[in-house]
Amino acid sequence: MTRTDDLVAIDVHTHPQTEEFLAAMGRRHQQMAKHFGRERPVVSFAEQADQYRERRMMAVIVNSDSETTSGIKGAPNDLLGRAQADHPDVFIAFAGIDPWKGEAAIAEIRRMHDEYGIKGVGELNPSRQKFLANDPRFFPIWETCAELGLVVMFHSGFPGAGAGTPGGGGYRLENARPVPYIDDVAAEFPELRIISAHPAWPWHLENLAMVWHKSNVYLDLSGWAPKYLPPEVVRYADSLITDRVLFGSDWPVMTADRWMDEFAELPLKDESRRKILLENARGLFGI
Repeated sequence: MTRTDDLVAIDVHTHPQTEEFLAAMGRRHQQMAKHFGRERPVVSFAEQADQYRERRMMAVIVNSDSETTSGIKGAPNDLLGRAQADHPDVFIAFAGIDPWKGEAAIAEIRRMHDEYGIKGVGELNPSRQKFLANDPRFFPIWETCAELGLVVMFHSGFPGAGAGTPGGGGYRLENARPVPYIDDVAAEFPELRIISAHPAWPWHLENLAMVWHKSNVYLDLSGWAPKYLPPEVVRYADSLITDRVLFGSDWPVMTADRWMDEFAELPLKDESRRKILLENARGLFGI
């Protein structure tokens, strides 16, 4: 049974580091390690669960499949489904899909919903997967997620994939711009709940405007050390969009401990802290 009374926080953005997930990164494994200045060791789901359990946290585990554009299929979604089943007090599973697979992607979403009770889909990365979220060809996917009550997570802003390489690995930053791409999806599907992952620098002001404008869009603060967050993000998170800002670490890019320590130093109201760390995610996921 999922505990709820002693939770301190819900980290809405973590990337599994099992052998299967690291293998699915392909060449990105070394590129990302070089760009962020650290290697990614193998961590089992049990080990990750223990880390978060000790901190009285739950964690969303995300997946991705970019086979169409990279030739490398993502790790099986069943691994996340089983991890959620094995550690229901910690894990919230999202299914990774390749949007270019169309009907097959939709079938995978329905299967993971029916077999494992996943809570969402993502992290979809428009830059790395080379698609635009507002392309009508992908609307059936968003419609399916809305129908099933699943949250959709889109990477927004600067992508780590390809960073620091000639041509950025062929990945375009523009694809991950919040407005108009994610904003259009939110407008077309008002019943679809969306997480715009990361502050979305260099378009963080667009991201704030989108979240303030559309109540079905949430912003997660993952991928950034809190002490480096743009001041506008901190100010809006403490005022106009407090109810739709979420704690996310982007683990293992950043540990939950470092994120929490730096977050504690931000000039936020106590009520804002509670909402960002826990209450907003509880409401979003029905916990």
